[in-house]
Formats: sequence, C-alpha cells, structure tokens
Amino acid sequence: MSRRILRTLGLAVLAGLTFAAAHATEPGRTPKPSIAIEKPGQCVEATDVMRRDHMKLLKHQRDKTMHEGIRTKPHSLNECIACHASQKTGSVLGPDGFCQSCHAYAAVKPDCWDCHQPKPGQKAATGVRP
Repeated sequence: MSRRILRTLGLAVLAGLTFAAAHATEPGRTPKPSIAIEKPGQCVEATDVMRRDHMKLLKHQRDKTMHEGIRTKPHSLNECIACHASQKTGSVLGPDGFCQSCHAYAAVKPDCWDCHQPKPGQKAATGVRP
C-alpha cells in the first residue's frame, strides 16, 4: 500500500475513534432503567447486594423450596413482586416495570415468568415446569 492510502486510512480510523469517544459520554444516549420502588422501606438486603446477587438469592430460595420444602419469605419471588409491582399496573413487567426495565437495560431475559405471575397475590402461570 502506498503511504498516501495508509495515511488516509489512519486519519479515517482516528476520526472515527474521536467521534465515538465524544459521543460515548453524551448523557442520555442509553436510557437508564426505570427503578421505582413502589413500597419504599428496608429491603431484605442492601441495594448493592441486590443489584449484584439477586439471582443467586432467588436460585438459592428456589432450591430450598423445591428440593427441601422450606418456604421462607425474605428472598422469595412473591415477596419481591409484592414490594416492587407498579401501583399503576400491578405488575413488575411492562416498559416501566421494576424487573423488566433493568433486565432490558442489561439485555437479560429472566425465565421467572415461565412459571410465575408478575403480579402479587396470583397463582403460578403454568404450574410446575415439565
């Protein structure tokens, strides 16, 4: 390749990186999740613990319930739904729903709703999974 082509290519890459860096810090570019705590108060764990480990807590609770028959409230999915369901829709799903907004932001699809209802006080959607 000639020096002129390499120089032009280098300038194009530099311009692209500069443009990307300038717009990456632009506020509001990626919408943050809508986190509305419908029943404010003390959660069962600290906020940073819940953000980082809520799935581990739910899986541990699921295993205790399903395999050992131990049903406790602190980390149960029903208790989470009871506190975090929207007062307007009654659900943790939907565009501004507590669960869906964060999971959409993180590009994660939870499978909770295959068996569970996203509204407090309702029975499981499909019962026990095959």
